[in-house]
Parts: sequence; C-alpha cells; structure tokens
Amino acid sequence: MDTRLLRTFATVARTGNLTAAAEHLHLVQSTVTAQMQALEKELDLRLFDRLPRGVVLTGAGREVLAQAEAVLEAESRLRAVAASAGGTDGRVTGRVVLSAGETLLSARLPGVIAALRRSHPGVEVDLRTMGTATAVAALRAGELDLALLLEDDAAFRDIECTPLAREPLVLVCSPEHPAAARDATDLAELAREDYFLHEQGCSYSDRFMERLLAAAKGAPPRITRFGSLEAARSCVAAGLGLSLLARANVADALAAGRLTQVSGPQFPDVTVQLARHRRRWLSPAAAALTTELPHHFPH
Repeated sequence: MDTRLLRTFATVARTGNLTAAAEHLHLVQSTVTAQMQALEKELDLRLFDRLPRGVVLTGAGREVLAQAEAVLEAESRLRAVAASAGGTDGRVTGRVVLSAGETLLSARLPGVIAALRRSHPGVEVDLRTMGTATAVAALRAGELDLALLLEDDAAFRDIECTPLAREPLVLVCSPEHPAAARDATDLAELAREDYFLHEQGCSYSDRFMERLLAAAKGAPPRITRFGSLEAARSCVAAGLGLSLLARANVADALAAGRLTQVSGPQFPDVTVQLARHRRRWLSPAAAALTTELPHHFPH
C-alpha cells in the first residue's frame, strides 16, 4: 500500500476538510479526493461521511485511522534508522519536524538551529508555525515529531508534555505614549488603553485579554489581534497602544529605547512545554534536538 494515501487520509481526518487538507499537503483538492477514493476502494470501506461543511470519519474510518497512524510511525522509524545507518562514522543524522508558535520561532529557535548545525550537521530541522490545538492534532497524525507549546497547563491523554522553561512576559509601549510616564498603572486604568496583541489562540494574550475585559468599567478596551508579532510591535512602537509580549521578542527594542516597559501589574511567566506523542519512537535526530533545546531558554 502506498503510504502517501495513509498520510493524506490522516491529514483529511485531522482537518475535517478536503480543501484544508490539500492546502496543508500542497496538493490540489482533486488529487486529495482521488487519493481518498483510491484508499476506500483498496480497503473496500467507506472511511468518511461527506457533509456540506466537510467530512467526518465513519466508525470504520476511526479504526483505520489508528492503524494508519501506526503504519506512518513505523515508516518514520524505518527512515530514521536507514538515515542513521547510512553514515559510517557514527554521526547522528535525520530529519526532525518541530512546531512552535511565532513567539518562540522568532526569539529562541534560530539559536537552537545554529547550535544544532554545529554539533550535529547531519540533522535537518523542519520548522512549522502552529498553535497548541493544531500542534496536538498534528502530533497525533504523525505530522510532527516534537512541538513547543506556550501553556501553563498542558494535559492530553496521548501527548506527553514536559515543562522546559519559563518565558518572561512584559507589558510595553512607546516611550512617547502617555503610559510610559506613569509611575504605576492598575488594571482598571490599563483597560482604557488600546492594545495590539498576538492572534487568538496565543495563550498568554488570551489570558491577558480576559483580565482586561474583567477589569474594564464601562466600554471594553479596544483590542486588535495580529497573526504577526512584528505587526504588533510596529504598532506599539508607533505609539498607537500597548502590548503584552515575551521579553525575548522585545529585548532589542527595549535596549535601543524604541519600546519601554509599562509600570504596573506584574504578569506571570508562561511555561514552555516540550510535547511529543507518548507512543511514538524518539529518533536519534529528535533526541539530539531535545538535548539542545534547554540551553536556549532562561532558567
């Protein structure tokens, strides 16, 4: 059986939508549809119910999905073993697929990849930008080896999450913004400001927004959510409002005086969790990355 069919099947099952699966796999939708029809014909089973808003696994489809994930995991192990065995000098080689949110991708992972290339030049890291829900689903589907999650509480039945570090947060504004001149600001006063926050699904931004809304007396705060940290930083640096960001993402701007920290309530650090599927084998390449990661986070 062509394992590409199983990989497409797992992606369709995860996304629940043929168009979304096609975009994720960089295929046209007709190819995804043809592959699913070919798999159903080969297995002589109906795997999906086609509904107006997408597709839903049948009972048989759910059983096949569990076995398909096992086959994909076995294929991943085979490729990793073959890659490691291909060298004669004992070097660790292979490909690792790692996901993280933009907060960590921009602030921490460039240093991780640079160090890994020096210590294990045969290891290739494929980086993906994903939030928690998407990353957990991708780990289950065998599309990721590891994921970094910014979550204080991360409990999933089949996903093992290990606290890796604590990422400090800081409330910032432009030096010219009125909030920069205040000696102290409480949440009720902060709730009257304009905010530029990371997109919905960013755990620390979501919690901060909930606190602002709870503290607001009267009109709710004006909050704009961006998929890009750089867009949020640029709006704040232009004096348009405030933002809560990881200190690592604004360290250079704070040092250069383009941003300043707002005096007021302290916000707890957010936990960085290293996530992997409990039943999946950790390849030598993934193990090397796991060993390197803690050296690039605050302790």
